[in-house]
Formats: sequence, structure tokens, C-alpha cells
Amino acid sequence: MIVPKVYKHDPVMVNEILQVLNLSAGDVVVDGTLGLAGHTMRFIDAVRPGGVVVGLDWDETMLAIARERVGRPEGVTVHLVHADFRQMTDVLTELSIKPNGILLDLGLNSAQVDDPDRGITFKEEGPLDMRMDRSRGEPASAILNRLAPGEIERALLEYADERWARAIAKVIVDRRKETPLRTTTDLVECVLAAIPVRARDKRIHPATRTFQAVRILVNQELDGLDDALWGAANALVPGGTLAVLSYHSGEDRITKQVFKSLISKGFEDLFKKPQQPNEDEIQENSRSRSAKLRAIRRTIS
Repeated sequence: MIVPKVYKHDPVMVNEILQVLNLSAGDVVVDGTLGLAGHTMRFIDAVRPGGVVVGLDWDETMLAIARERVGRPEGVTVHLVHADFRQMTDVLTELSIKPNGILLDLGLNSAQVDDPDRGITFKEEGPLDMRMDRSRGEPASAILNRLAPGEIERALLEYADERWARAIAKVIVDRRKETPLRTTTDLVECVLAAIPVRARDKRIHPATRTFQAVRILVNQELDGLDDALWGAANALVPGGTLAVLSYHSGEDRITKQVFKSLISKGFEDLFKKPQQPNEDEIQENSRSRSAKLRAIRRTIS
């Protein structure tokens, strides 16, 4: 496996997360979405000596980079596992541990977004793939080349509120009859052909919403999120905290609904409203702008 050379990624709201998780030496903490280990590196410092840090990621390439960055730190036990965060309870059962803190950062990291070979970005041409775990599932090209127009339209509406969803779906279906979609440029050209110039949002690229929706569809990012949140919360020790960073309205809506249900079952919501990055962080890392942090603490055994 070839590890890409893109290593730059700024962990979002790391100080706020450390404050809410309130980790101490000897604690057990889980980073359910390891990425390039930005949060995990801070967790390691917070729980040593004697602590345990578990990191999960469904992307083998990111996991390889994270292993290199983490190395073999002294005074702490580290388990880095190739797994989706939706498999967290199985991983914790296998390790026979219960965490004091869990983080789920549902965003992409910059190394994924900026790598043209992944097909996540429309800024450079690359294969229309978009899979986070490239060891399984269908790439975006295969999905878009087989779905019915109504299914494509529904995904664009549900995952991105794309007002030109029907027109974009029609262009995709019409064009694939002649030449199947293969590259990110193919998809961008479908979007540009569907949205009249005068109707385009001047603040963002016309393909932004379509690429977001297709990525969510390919990776089934919202499927099973509610069950994963329930499982993570119930895996905590009494007094343990689950923190969730979301960047998409669908993710945040599901998180809010699950947390509301958990409040009546022995948990307390730590914020009346989700926290967001301060202006200094947004200036340093513009991709943090849409982040929302919610947290819930287990109050019963």
C-alpha cells in the first residue's frame, strides 16, 4: 500500500474536546474516527501514565499514517484498529474495556479531501471514487452509472438540499448513456450543464452540494449513526462522556435526537446549544467553520 504524502491536518476544537472529556491519568479514551491522530496525540498525553487509548478508522491509508505518527509512546497502551466507528462496541468488547471518554469526529480530514486520487474534491481531476474504506463497497462512478434518476435526485435532496437535484440527475443519466462517468471532472461537467449560470450560488462552487451528497451516499455516512451513538453512550463508565463533532445538518440532527432520548435514560446533556469553533480557529482552519460539538455524560451505572 502506498501512503500519500499529504500529512497536514488540524484537529478541530481540540481544546474544547479535552475540556469536556476531562481526562485524567489512567483513563480509557476512544477516538472513534482516528484520521491522522490529531486528537489522539493529545489524548495520549492526557491519560498517561497508565491510560489506554483506542483509535478506530475505516480508511487503511489514514490508519497507516496515524500508526507512524503515534509510534510507541511510553506510559500508555494504544490500540489502533481498522474499523468503522459503527463497530466500536464490538472492538471494545474484544478488548474488554469500558471508556471514560469517547470522541466521534464525523468530518473528513484534509488529507482525504486534498488527495485527488480519492475523488472527493472537485478542484482537481481524479477517479470518481469517494470511498473512505477502499477495501470494500462501490466507488461513486459505479453507483452514479447504475442508479435510477429518481434515486440520484433523492440523494442530492436529502444529503445536500440541492435545489437543482432533478436537473443534475437527468444530465447524469443522459450523459452516461453515451459515456459512463469515470472522473471527478465528468461529474462537475454534469452539474455545470444542469445549473444555469445566472442561478449559481456565487459563494460556493456549483458542484459543492453534489459532491457532498454523493460522498455521503457512497459511504453511507448517516446509516446506522443513531445506533452507533446509542452504543457508544452505553459503553461508557458512569461519569463518562461522549463528544460528537458534526459538520452536516443531517449528522447534527441525528446526534441531537439521540442525545435528547438518552437524557431520559441516565444521561445529561452538557450543552444547551452545540459549541462551535472560535473565530481564531476559523481563521487558522476555515474547514472548521461548520463544526458543531455536542456532548453527553453518563450519570447512572
